[in-house]
Amino acid sequence: MIRLGRISYVNMAPVFHRLDAEVDEVAGVPTELNARLLAGELDLAPISSIEYARHADRLRILPRLCVSSEGAVDSIQLVSRVPLEHVRSVAVTPESATSVVLTKVLLPDAEHVPLGEEADATLLIGDAALRSAFEDPTPHHDLGRLWLERTGLPMVFAVWAAPEPAAPGLAELEDALVASVRRARSEPELLAHEASARYGYPAGFLARYFEKLRYSFGPRERAGLVTFLELALEVGELERVPELRFARQEVALAPGATP
Repeated sequence: MIRLGRISYVNMAPVFHRLDAEVDEVAGVPTELNARLLAGELDLAPISSIEYARHADRLRILPRLCVSSEGAVDSIQLVSRVPLEHVRSVAVTPESATSVVLTKVLLPDAEHVPLGEEADATLLIGDAALRSAFEDPTPHHDLGRLWLERTGLPMVFAVWAAPEPAAPGLAELEDALVASVRRARSEPELLAHEASARYGYPAGFLARYFEKLRYSFGPRERAGLVTFLELALEVGELERVPELRFARQEVALAPGATP
């Protein structure tokens, strides 16, 4: 049975909505899944884009799935008491590698300190960022929106990666994950209500949130990923920009079938 990582945030609800596959599901925050995948404890997991790039020689990625947004994503927020141009320090979450590097790309002059320490701004991701938008009146800056304004491209926060050699049945599991996303897209109200019952957010809020997330790893997403890695290289967070190596041969999507 394939050991499948699942990010423990609500953003995974569409991918697992009606997953028709026998898997050993392992939940955790992104950095935990990164470590377990690289340690050989998982056969497939969504891994932070920057961590894939740092370990690309050991990993292959699925050609049809990612976690991205084209503009605001809601669940990655920089909460700042001062205007962005005056931010000189950011308290960063330990849960996400990509978001931390994205913050450095967008605000290269700001010092990073551990979450909880005094800083001009705080980086929050996942459910903590969604809750903060409800509870904290401090200005919030969506990193997906800031990225789009800078580059005009989608921001790919995670790719689905497998260590080499790939586990048997990986291609079939990718098909099942894509099918689950398509099913979720076909019944958005049901998805929102089920996710609301599981995660505690209002169904209407989740319906709008899920509309902002993208899971298809198409040409624009790949261009956005390469651009992010090039900028990560410029700020010293990457030694080289790797080639994107896929776990199996490309599969063409039918018209209108984008997950």
